[in-house]
Amino acid sequence: MAKIITLGEIMLRLSTPGNTRIVQTDQFDVVYGGGEANVAVSLSNYGHLAYFVSKVPSHEVGQAAVNAVSRFGVKTDYVLRGGDRLGIYFLETGASMRPSKVIYDRAQSAIALADANEFDFAKIFEGADWFHWSGITPALGPNAAEITRQALIEAKKQGVKVSVDLNYRKKLWTPKQAQAVMRPLMQYVDVCIGNEEDAELVLGFKPEGVDVHQGNVSAEGYQTIMRQMMREFGFSFVASTLRESFSATKNGWSAVACDKDRFYQSKRYILEPIVDRVGGGDAFSGGLIHGLLTKDVQGALEFAVAASALKHTIPGDFNAVSLQEVEALVGGDASGRVQR
Repeated sequence: MAKIITLGEIMLRLSTPGNTRIVQTDQFDVVYGGGEANVAVSLSNYGHLAYFVSKVPSHEVGQAAVNAVSRFGVKTDYVLRGGDRLGIYFLETGASMRPSKVIYDRAQSAIALADANEFDFAKIFEGADWFHWSGITPALGPNAAEITRQALIEAKKQGVKVSVDLNYRKKLWTPKQAQAVMRPLMQYVDVCIGNEEDAELVLGFKPEGVDVHQGNVSAEGYQTIMRQMMREFGFSFVASTLRESFSATKNGWSAVACDKDRFYQSKRYILEPIVDRVGGGDAFSGGLIHGLLTKDVQGALEFAVAASALKHTIPGDFNAVSLQEVEALVGGDASGRVQR
């Protein structure tokens, strides 16, 4: 069992019921989630000691967000209380050729306005094995970017392995802003996770012959760019998911990865029907971290892809699956038969 630290924002998610549109509905389903919190839930489900670090308001909504991750065993000892609001996002789930849509209402949230000095990172990282963060957190503003930077400095000081999910969000910042903040932070990263869009918009790398909008996600197009990223930033490992989007409810799903020795490619899944794709990338990150801690590289990649495939069948942000369920899918049990 590893001690794993994640840092980021947890939000209130308001989803339209079923496939109704925001302009149609007069009610919303309530869940909580956020990139790094989602990863922490996955890792706790796999038996690790997972900590989520953040700041939430000291009222009932903030506590409800904390409770949401706590119920999965995630440790919340380092979640600070204060600030005026919890970030919110609205989700409209698409179908067929109509894509899903996210609307953010997260400006001035507690973690976005927090100060780095509020966090005792020396204590937080004591005895930790792994630190995971994503590009969403520094995108929240200069305070959150500085919190991330200070966390990374301390993690490296204490010899903690660091992973990042690049996670570009165009509604939070521009590619120019993202690269100005994110590229300097890559010096602290060992494991880099991100799809082809993230690599281009956050780091300025574009794989040749890859166009997801045209359905071209050939794995071979990724090897060169991954090697370039490893050379420039010193990553020991790079991984990317490959999503073939046939429609909002049918995707092809696989992944590729690269270390100093070789290039890896996973099994491919057809996801149909997709119940909820939000959190799919986070499920991949959580699965990959668990895999790299417990398996060989090919096994880690297969576990991560299977975990994420299962997440697409589950409503909400969190991947509420067990280690055994993921291992069963990795082993080839995709029948969906009732388990008695």
